[in-house]
Amino acid sequence: MIAFHQIPGLVAYLTCGDPDLATTRAVALAAIDAGADVIELGVPFSDPVADGPVIQRASERALRSNTSLAQCLALGAELRKARAKGGLIIFSYLNPVLRIGIRSFAQQVASARIDGALITDLTAEEAGEYVTEMRTHNLATVFLAAPTSTDARLKTIADLSRGFVYAVSRTGITGEQQQVASDAAQLVKRIRSFSLLPIAVGFGISNAQQFQTVGEFADAAVIGSAIVTIMEKHGRNSAEPVANFIRGLRAEKLVAQAER
Repeated sequence: MIAFHQIPGLVAYLTCGDPDLATTRAVALAAIDAGADVIELGVPFSDPVADGPVIQRASERALRSNTSLAQCLALGAELRKARAKGGLIIFSYLNPVLRIGIRSFAQQVASARIDGALITDLTAEEAGEYVTEMRTHNLATVFLAAPTSTDARLKTIADLSRGFVYAVSRTGITGEQQQVASDAAQLVKRIRSFSLLPIAVGFGISNAQQFQTVGEFADAAVIGSAIVTIMEKHGRNSAEPVANFIRGLRAEKLVAQAER
């Protein structure tokens, strides 16, 4: 179930199969227990054009382990059994979905009791069949909204989205940044004029200060590259370091409140 229990909520991205599926499972469970509201289960892809070098390397490692969409869905089913209330989203490029068929994909997501999906390179204008099949199974359809999107396009994205809207904080690819882009707050304000759904801001959120900054104007933050960097460093021993990182995202705010 997609719900943000604190403000800001946390959407944590993991590349499935990096370095193996057992590690992804352990890290996902640790992340949920540490306070992540939603886990994005990233399907590794050979041409991840929206991603920066950190997630590109993670995809390469996962593909060397032959991680497939079917395995990611099976992992999601395992996580649902272990953590009934944790939010789960499949994060994929379109090609793996087309290979199994959009109808079959929606059926398998529903069967795994995963909450929905975000297909990063599926445009709103071409998403009719996908949205229809996902709605048939009452699944979330998360779409990306960019600072360059026109108001007309933001309205279309808002109309098609379920679960939450993913606001891209800046143009370009994923990766850690020094500060939250100034475009992000304005984009969230624009989306709110078309949608009552929660809005999660992603692309470049990597530390507690940025996390709290996002919480001042959005419902949640998406953190990917920073978590994948931890996993790149710690490999199969990543569960506790990732959990500590997630707990630390809220610690700065708690310290500030205690000092008042």
